[in-house]
Amino acid sequence: MNLPEVIQDLIKAQNDFDSANFANCFSETAIVFDEGKNYTGKTEIQNWIEKASKEYNATMKPISFAGDAKEGSLKAEVSGTFPGSPLVLTYHFQLEAQHIQTLKID
Repeated sequence: MNLPEVIQDLIKAQNDFDSANFANCFSETAIVFDEGKNYTGKTEIQNWIEKASKEYNATMKPISFAGDAKEGSLKAEVSGTFPGSPLVLTYHFQLEAQHIQTLKID
């Protein structure tokens, strides 16, 4: 699977439970949309993923990717300590200058 480098870095950070490196995959003005909430900027994104990682211990296994260096959709099997685990989620990315600008998770 041919993934943009920043998405590879995001998956590694998620699976390593490394919230700082996870947040570094995003631009300073990035927005994440997840479970009906928005998280804006690296600090909010880092706090969100750190809390979620502690609560759910979620890891990602990529299944497929469609897109290019500017936008794309990643399907991944997400496993953790949450009801229904594992789930297949879709991560919709918009990329800008080697960073994630927006991420919407369904």
